[in-house]
Amino acid sequence: MAEKQRSLLEGKRIVITRSEAQSEALSKQLSALGAIPVILPLVTFAEPENFAELDEAIARLEQFDWVIFTSGQAVRAVAARSISLTIPLSRAGKKPAFATVGPASALAVKQAGLPVEYVSNIHNGVALADELGERLRNRKVLLPRSDRANPDLPAALKRHGALVTEVVAYRTLQPMDVDKRNLGRIVARDADAILFFSPSAVHNFAELAGLEQLRGLQDRLAITAVGPVTAGALLDAGVERTVVAADTTTAAVTQALEQYFAHTIKQSAAGVKRG
Repeated sequence: MAEKQRSLLEGKRIVITRSEAQSEALSKQLSALGAIPVILPLVTFAEPENFAELDEAIARLEQFDWVIFTSGQAVRAVAARSISLTIPLSRAGKKPAFATVGPASALAVKQAGLPVEYVSNIHNGVALADELGERLRNRKVLLPRSDRANPDLPAALKRHGALVTEVVAYRTLQPMDVDKRNLGRIVARDADAILFFSPSAVHNFAELAGLEQLRGLQDRLAITAVGPVTAGALLDAGVERTVVAADTTTAAVTQALEQYFAHTIKQSAAGVKRG
């Protein structure tokens, strides 16, 4: 019997900057591949300070033609609030249609018991707006998302003629209890890769550890952006060498890491130094 091929992630310390609950599936998969996942939450979520706009949107949901979700957290926040209001999101009739920026948010929509009309081929909000194109013209679009969300998506929707209602479904905050000792160890080379899932996580790392420290990490480990929006945030922060996972699915993240480490092995064999 042929010996089972060792994973390229075996023995690698992979830092995940999401919350522990959000990191569970990825952590299990990394462990199964022999990696050592390190959970270091740099983002936490809270309810909106005022529910009025979200409640109104949920109450008149059937008046919208589209509801666009840019994250699983937005889906969960809206679903939780609808339960609190005892107003089901699934109603009789064909409206609204639900669209998402990628497979992870689409899965969250399905888990909420809702149909998914469209999933963006390129996993960012502006691409989703461009792909829907004429289907948005003169259509009422509900956009529930974070209080710190990028303004590019509503602008793109409006360029295509959409009538946009943007509401805060949740707030994105920096955790009060960040393990700064673990953060220090990362800076001191005690990791092989660090995964950023949102611009907020990038900003919070830079605020806690320092922008120069963040930039310096790219010479020592695989700074991994999950999704193109996060990749843009890292670039804006001065991190020019990143690994980019196409979306937040476990498969996409592990594939991006495996490709990176395969490439570094080839470089080492050829005597090429990273930097």
